[in-house]
Amino acid sequence: MAEDFSALAELKAPMPQAAPVREPKIDAQGRSYATGKRKNAVARVWVKPGSGRIIVNGRAVEVYFARPVLRMLINQPFAVANRVGQFDVVCTVIGGGLSGQAGAVRHGISKALTYYEPELRSPLKAGGFPTRDSRVVERKKYGRAKARRSFQFSKR
Repeated sequence: MAEDFSALAELKAPMPQAAPVREPKIDAQGRSYATGKRKNAVARVWVKPGSGRIIVNGRAVEVYFARPVLRMLINQPFAVANRVGQFDVVCTVIGGGLSGQAGAVRHGISKALTYYEPELRSPLKAGGFPTRDSRVVERKKYGRAKARRSFQFSKR
């Protein structure tokens, strides 16, 4: 019986585990690639050191995302990581509307930054940027006007 207790004590002893060391994922051109998603939008994002230019579908970010709120949303990962104006971003976005596309670009930028500089993972994760927002539009059901809205009721 005493042998069983000693064996159990050995099993319960915590095994020391070293935290995994993350390596930067950088291609031959010095870029990091990531895919960002939001709603129905998918963004392919390449990040490399530069002057802070952001190109979306071949156009400047000021032209593609004319609303200041969307541009602010895209620049949030750089602000949290204290890397404003240090990286150039080239991305292509398909699907969804402008708001979903901006969210997809933000998601892709945050993932690409963590691939380029793995030590930025903790501040970006604290801001919730690498997490994919899984909310999507609910599908329309039969017998309904929209996903949940009923047809207008008429007594006669």
